[in-house]
Amino acid sequence: MLNFSPAEPLRRVLAIGCHADDIEIGCGGTLLALVRANPEIEIDWLVLAAEGGRADEARASAAGFLAGVATSRVDVIGFRDGFLPYLGGEVKDVFEDLKGRVDPQLVLTHTGYDLHQDHRLACELTWNTFRNHAILEYEIPKVDGDLGRPNFYVPLSMEIVEEKLALLDRFFSSQARKHWFDHETFLGLMRLRGMECVAPHRYAEAFVCRKLVLST
Repeated sequence: MLNFSPAEPLRRVLAIGCHADDIEIGCGGTLLALVRANPEIEIDWLVLAAEGGRADEARASAAGFLAGVATSRVDVIGFRDGFLPYLGGEVKDVFEDLKGRVDPQLVLTHTGYDLHQDHRLACELTWNTFRNHAILEYEIPKVDGDLGRPNFYVPLSMEIVEEKLALLDRFFSSQARKHWFDHETFLGLMRLRGMECVAPHRYAEAFVCRKLVLST
């Protein structure tokens, strides 16, 4: 349930990603926009599989995207990239811990149809854990060709788009040589989603919303 009433504005958000740059790519613009619109927002940021230098990147990037947030907590777990389904019990324990300490109004997580095995497990455990919460599933462009048909859009200003791209450049130097990690990829997807929702500034991030209860 997501309550839009003035008495209970959006204040508590949980963002879940498997790898160091997932949250930033999938919903980084949305988080930047939420921070601008809600100065008192509280954000919990969880990265499940980042080790060594990638863990350092994840923490630095989270700090960059969350600059100005009233309250934030960043957790970077060192599970092995690509092996989350084979560590299911340990990953489940992380989600159980989350359930005991956070009560988000909005949860941002991976899409369930994502072909990456880590991403699918994170989505499954998100729904298992947060059964009475508003959940939006973000998309990650990859060589798998598994982009779907989102049904929930967040239009972004050009200022937010440029800030997202600049932060990705600044904090993920380890990914710079990958053929897909560039402005054209990220801008292209945001432009496509912006076209689909007739975004005022042409760009948007898109999500899958399986279930939403609007309390007025």
